[in-house]
Amino acid sequence: MIAFVRGDVAALTLTSAVLDVGGIGLELMCTPGTLATLRVGSVATLSSSMVVREDSLTVFGFLDDDEKQIFELVQTASGVGPKVAQAMVAVLSPDDVRTAVASEDVKTLTRVPGIGQKGAQRIILELKDRIGAPTGARLAGQPAATAAPWRDQVHQGLVGLGWSAKEADKAVEAVSPDAGRDPDVPALLRAALRTLSKA
Repeated sequence: MIAFVRGDVAALTLTSAVLDVGGIGLELMCTPGTLATLRVGSVATLSSSMVVREDSLTVFGFLDDDEKQIFELVQTASGVGPKVAQAMVAVLSPDDVRTAVASEDVKTLTRVPGIGQKGAQRIILELKDRIGAPTGARLAGQPAATAAPWRDQVHQGLVGLGWSAKEADKAVEAVSPDAGRDPDVPALLRAALRTLSKA
């Protein structure tokens, strides 16, 4: 098990980051919100979860242990694999997931691509007694992106999750932050995903 990865950010794509760890380029699959906090050439430390399959070995990277915990926990529910679990932590914060499960909020869970009503009900049934109460932790400690690149980061994140460029453009316009405020890219991405799920 690889608990965390620390290294220089060597490359970024729409869905992954490559960290140079002791001269080895390790690719971590990340949510758009996590990728938005990384810069090529900077040093990053990401909590990680390794998923082993017969034909693959994939490492997923997260901003913190809380996101990682939710990612791993939701996979214990029937029918939830790593792709859906990653979409869940991309769309909802860890506390949003805990709140939705505890309050049996099917509507919130179905905003996640790949989770329908029956899947949401199954997640609630199987995880309600194990997911715990919201911790109150926010992702406010994340480095804020500068004003100019946030649009590209949110747009690329939406496209990376499967939305069309046109849909992403509309969602980005709908979630523009107030003038003078530092944009919180992960929060804006979640807001854009909520906008798209209502469309």
